[in-house]
Amino acid sequence: MKGFLVAVAGVLAPLVAAHYTFPDFIVNGAATGDWVYIRETANHYSNGPVTDVTDPEFRCYELDLANTAGQTATYTVSAGQSVGFKAVRLAFNIKSVYHPGYFDIYMSSAVPYANSTQAGTGPTWFKVFEMPPVMQNGQLTFPSENLQSFTFTIPKSLPSGQYLIRVEHIALHAASTFQGAQFYLSCAQVNVVNGGSGTPGPLVSIPGVYTGREPGIMLNIYTVPSTYQYPSPGPAVWHG
Repeated sequence: MKGFLVAVAGVLAPLVAAHYTFPDFIVNGAATGDWVYIRETANHYSNGPVTDVTDPEFRCYELDLANTAGQTATYTVSAGQSVGFKAVRLAFNIKSVYHPGYFDIYMSSAVPYANSTQAGTGPTWFKVFEMPPVMQNGQLTFPSENLQSFTFTIPKSLPSGQYLIRVEHIALHAASTFQGAQFYLSCAQVNVVNGGSGTPGPLVSIPGVYTGREPGIMLNIYTVPSTYQYPSPGPAVWHG
């Protein structure tokens, strides 16, 4: 039995080591520290993914929403400023995304405040950035794979106010069956100043934005034809 357990551990270790979190918020190229401005996630030790897109935890995957939101600081940024997230893998504290997949970022107005448990409920989320798989020379490639960090520019026309910024990486290496896709995510809390008068949208609810059966979530990435064009799940990106 002991030998069996050792063998199982040897098989599972590489799989677990491939998992990752997004604990670091990046502002103007500099990381701000683990779980300071990002709500600590339930997988901060295991690094395990979410696979059920209808789970209430699918929004921000907080360790304990009632306490985590209030304990997380809110960073003041300007509209038009560059922000982002840094990935950390369980294995040897490696900072990178391991799996092939689709990467995107959502934002939500935070009512009444970014550190409230009510922030992000209802149809308040809009997509501001994406990095989809692309076909190159007949092969499906994944620009987000093995990247250490992801940054985007907050739209200049985004109205001032408090927001949640939700990072999401959908790992597609085992996505050929329902709930085979793995979602790695977290939420940062920000206060946006010097904003504009734009109207973000389309607005969606999280959970609620996906069913888990979208062609960009449930697919076999190893058998797509050379003419394949990846269909991004969720709403179109709002550029401001």
